[in-house]
This record gives sequence, C-alpha cells and structure tokens, in this order.
Amino acid sequence: MPWKFIFMAFFLPVASPVGFKYIDDMTDRPLVSIIVVNWNGLKTIQKCLDSLLGQSYPAIEVILVDNGSTDGSRERILSLYQERVRLIANDQNEGFAKGNNRGIEVSKGDYIALLNNDAWAAPDWVGSLVKTAQKDRRNGMCASKILLAREDSLLDNTGHLIYPDGLSWGRGRMERDAGQYETEEEILLPSGCAALYKKEMLDETGLFDERFFTYCEDTDLGLRGRWLGWKCVYSPGAVVYHAFSGSSSGGSRIKAFYVERNRGWVAIKNLPLFYLLLNPWYTVIRFFWQVYGLFKGEGMARQYLAQHAFFSGILLLFKSWRAMVTGFPEMLRARSALMKRKKISSKEMIRLIKKFQVSPKVFGQGKY
Repeated sequence: MPWKFIFMAFFLPVASPVGFKYIDDMTDRPLVSIIVVNWNGLKTIQKCLDSLLGQSYPAIEVILVDNGSTDGSRERILSLYQERVRLIANDQNEGFAKGNNRGIEVSKGDYIALLNNDAWAAPDWVGSLVKTAQKDRRNGMCASKILLAREDSLLDNTGHLIYPDGLSWGRGRMERDAGQYETEEEILLPSGCAALYKKEMLDETGLFDERFFTYCEDTDLGLRGRWLGWKCVYSPGAVVYHAFSGSSSGGSRIKAFYVERNRGWVAIKNLPLFYLLLNPWYTVIRFFWQVYGLFKGEGMARQYLAQHAFFSGILLLFKSWRAMVTGFPEMLRARSALMKRKKISSKEMIRLIKKFQVSPKVFGQGKY
C-alpha cells in the first residue's frame, strides 16, 4: 500500500474538525482581496477594519491604502493592525480611483472587494458576495445591500441605476428597508462603496479611470464591464452600513464639482450615441426637478445650498462644465477604444439603460 494511503488511513481519522475546516477553506475557496482607501477617516476606520477582520469567510487579505491622512488615522492603523492589514502609504491624497488601483495592483485575490473607510460590513458580507458571484462565470460584479449607518433600516442603495445624462443613483435610496430587496437579481452596476469585482473582469476592462479622481468612477467601470459582456448581480445577504459622505460632507463643493464633471465624462465614454446626443436635454430635465425640489426644501440642490450661497453653486456648475469640456478629447479617445472592443450591441446597452433607468424626479426628492 502506498505511503500516502497509509497516512490517510491512520492520521486523518484523528485529525481535529478545525484542521479539516482549514484545509477546505484554503483549497476550495477563492481568495478575496479587500481594498479600503482611507483619507482622514479616524472616526470610522477602526470599526471598518474590525468588521473586515471579523468576516466569516476565511480566505481574505485586507489592503489599506492611506491617501496622506493628517488626522492620526494612519498612525492608529499602524498601531492596531500592523500584523493583519497590509498598509500602502501615499504622501498625498491620490483620490479614490488611484487609491483603489494601487491596492488592486498589489492584490493576490481572484476577487477584489471594495469597502469605503466610512462603512462597516456584517460578518457574512464577503461570503455572500462570493456565493453570488460563483453562480455564473460571467458575473463580473456584485452589489451589496448598503444601509445608512445613522438608521439601520434606511437604505443607502442596493446597486446603482442610471439617469441618461450619466449620473447614477442608488436603487432604493432613502427607502425604509421592509424586505422589498431580498431577491438576488441582476442590477446595472454596483456602488463602489461596497462591491465585489472578479479579477478576470478587471484584467479585461482595466482598472478605475484615475482622471476621475473621485466620484462616478464606479459608474464608469461598471458600464465598461457591461459593454464587454459582464453581468452585475445584487446579493441581498451582503449587508453593509454606511456613514454616508463620511470623508466629504454631502453638500461639499468638492463633491458637487466632481460629480457634475465626472457624470459628463461617464456619458462621453460609455453611453450609446442615442443618449449622448440627447445628453443636454436630459440634463435640463434633471435641473428642473432639482430646482423644484429646492423650493420644496428637498433634494440634492437643497443640500448644497444649506451650506453655500446660490451664486457660488452657479459658478461651480460652470467650472465643472469647463473641466468637462477640457477632458472631452481624452474621453472621446477612451470611448473609441472601448467601442472597438465591445461585446454587446448598442441596442442591448440601450435596453439595459432603459431597464435600469431612474426617473429625474428622484434628484429633487428627499432629505439627506
């Protein structure tokens, strides 16, 4: 009898259950690299990292990219997690897009999970995402169930929808969680706050567009994945709690600038020509509803004007549009390169956008 069968016959029966579990975990479960980009996240970073290190799914590595934090959060990470978290320290704020790219570039996982530094995950978050992803080889992206941390039953999003001028919107945003999103189902794309990406997909699509710096880069990446034939599925068991706009206030000038500039770049790079030609019209409709919400004391515009003067908002819009136009040639070149590689037709992309299109009314509703 060969020696390995003798070993199995006499040694394995007395091996501990823990030993069996360890072997199964290491051989059968794909490695998930979790990337957290931190910038001055002292208030939430410990809760974020503790939630990741407490995941029930064992095959993980945690990579934290610190973007030149000055609030002591980097020092806290070094003192508390030096042996358990890989730290990449940038000298300055490189942005969400480039920060995540640096983490992905050194990762070893078959899947890449992203989590905001102002969010924390339920223990089964990673396991639920992987289970959903493995159901179909073309599941390149998975969306989480993200709840607002200030009130556990209020939803941030359950994946992203899109408005035809390039602005994305969280499905279920500000709704009370009453079990209406408990079905595992296709969604257009995930929120970069808490998402899972298949590394094979990222090898094909490329990583985040670092020109975006922050905001809308997840929309851009998700639509690129869609053009290349990858699917996105919502995983209701993958629960995350998000302290919304923890790194920048919801009505900040920085956020307003990047969101408006970048949604235009999303449109130029990714939207079918039909929507791109109608882009100004869709934007006018969106502005109408934002102004309507302003007079009702609701919506995104109201949130901004609660902190800033009206004319500063008008000036900021023009600055965003000027920056959008300046980047127009580069975005057109990126669009041309993508269209040469696309694996679905424009007709199919139009169908997807119509299926997951959000009404412009949402931008003038709600209190944030």
